[in-house]
Amino acid sequence: MPRIEKVSLVLAALIAAAGFSPCANAQETTIEARTTVLLPEGVAPPLRVETPDFKLVPLGPALAKIDYDAYMSSIEHLQKTFTRSTSWPHAGITDAEAMTDMQTEQARFAQRKSFAYAVLTPDGKRERGCVYVQPSPVAGYDAAVLMWVTKTEYDAGFDKDLQAWVMQWIARDWPFKKVAYPGRTISWEKWDALVPAKAN
Repeated sequence: MPRIEKVSLVLAALIAAAGFSPCANAQETTIEARTTVLLPEGVAPPLRVETPDFKLVPLGPALAKIDYDAYMSSIEHLQKTFTRSTSWPHAGITDAEAMTDMQTEQARFAQRKSFAYAVLTPDGKRERGCVYVQPSPVAGYDAAVLMWVTKTEYDAGFDKDLQAWVMQWIARDWPFKKVAYPGRTISWEKWDALVPAKAN
């Protein structure tokens, strides 16, 4: 299997493990972690985080439009740097599909199964990217964290800044002992080798 196809499948499996559905027609992958409660009762996920340069808020229906505008502005960029697949984003995503995805993310957040956040400008009018805190399909990790930024933000250097901030935030405000950052602190090649065969 060509490397890019394998990476795409592994990322799709990781995304599916937490129920993240960036495209309403994305292929479903059955993984035990899909039904895992990531945070136990009594441990509250952050609901809003503000910094001088951006703020994080949970994804949900109220953000469907600005989320849609963000990823649709960066289709080729995200296909290359995030999903490594043409399955998401793509030009054919409808408003209804975008809303369904937001409803799904909101439900999984409420169920404590995964936690998806929009990274907004301080005034909340524009989405700079997203952060996903999810169950890990690889044993030995308490969670896996994925993130993306728009092409404009990537070119401006925000991707590196966001990664550094997110890693500090996860270490400070979340109860995980070991977190995977696929494609960032752990290479895709190494991650591919660790993902169970059933996730491929």
